[in-house]
Formats: sequence, structure tokens, C-alpha cells
Amino acid sequence: MRESILTIPVNEIFEPREGCPICRMRDSLEQRAIEYIMGAAMMEPDVRIETNRQGFCKTHFEQMCACKNRLSLALMLQTHLQQLQKDVFPKAKTGLLEKKNAKQQKLAVINNDCFVCSKVEWGMTRLMVTLFELYQKEKEFRQIFTEQEQLCVPHYDMLVALASEKLDKKWLGQFVNDCSELTKKYLDLLEADVSHFCKMYDYRNTVKNADWGNSKDSIERAIKFLTTR
Repeated sequence: MRESILTIPVNEIFEPREGCPICRMRDSLEQRAIEYIMGAAMMEPDVRIETNRQGFCKTHFEQMCACKNRLSLALMLQTHLQQLQKDVFPKAKTGLLEKKNAKQQKLAVINNDCFVCSKVEWGMTRLMVTLFELYQKEKEFRQIFTEQEQLCVPHYDMLVALASEKLDKKWLGQFVNDCSELTKKYLDLLEADVSHFCKMYDYRNTVKNADWGNSKDSIERAIKFLTTR
């Protein structure tokens, strides 16, 4: 398989055969964005302007809280809260409808935007272009794609929706079929594990050495399969 600065990241993501590769792609981009914002970039004025304006979603706030450098997060929160005071809840009150609408628009941005989400979306868009190009041009990549353990439901939906835009008609049917096979195969396995978990609560299976098989973590795996998280 020919390697380039564009293809290497996608090939590395697909090298493991465990879990959903698009989840791995998202996780990798998230990790890089979190490390970036919690590092030296936190003190860059242009970055702080964006974090003050956009803020962060709950998921990425939690990931940032898990980092060791909590001072970086506190400093970003400090100026983000100050920006909120300035833009939405200024000390000087006004009764003008236009001012209220402007405040509501700024608050809508804060409530519905996230600095990390925007970086991940930017990265995912570009990696998806490379993924579809590799699928069309590289037989080896098509083989690696079909060897993945699964595609979670949201990322199956995403790939199938993008395929009609990104793929030539020659490859569209095969790609959709490959995606369906990966998702259906894991769905069948997961349903069996969850069903087995439920059966283990039958009074006949409560003995000390009862065989739980692979069902003990089936609830967590099912949630991740259905939500990507």
C-alpha cells in the first residue's frame, strides 16, 4: 500500500482490529485536541479568543478535568466566564429588543458550540476524504476495512450517508455491503451476549461457578455500540 502524509494517519487507525475504527479515529483527534488546548496553546491569544467564544461541551469538559494540568482549565474557565459576563450579562442593563436578540445569539453559540468538537469535526472531514480514496484505490485497504471487529451504529450511519457523495458508483454497493456486514455481525454477537447476561439472573444459573461467557461487560459494550461512547 502506498503511503503518504495523508494516508498514514488513516492506515494507522485501521491497523488494530478491535472495536470501531471510526471511534478510534474520533478518539485520536479528541486526544490531540485536548492535549493541544491543555498545553502551551492555552496561553496563545488567538486560541483563548476562540475558547472564550465557543466554550466546551460536557464530554470534553470531563476529558479536560481528567487531565493533570487543572490550572490550564481553570484559566480558560476564568476568561470564558468573564466573556459570558461581558456579552450576555453586562452590569449595565438595557431594555432594547435588539440588544436582547444579540445577547441571545451569543448565548446560543456558547450553549451549542465546543472548541474541541470543532477541531474534531475539521479533522474527521479530512480523514474521511482519505478513507474513501483509499477504499477506491487500494485493494489492501479494502481488505483491512472488512477485517475490522465492528462499526458502531452511529458511525455505520455516517459512513453509509457519506458514501453516496464520496464514492464512485462502481464501489458504492460493495462499500455499503461491507459496512452492513461489520455492523450486523457485531450486533448479532452483542445481542447474544446481552441475552446471556439476562439469562444468568435466572435462579437456575445462580450457582457459584456459573458460566457468564463474554456477557459480563455486554451492557457497556452495547451502550458504546449504540452511542459511540
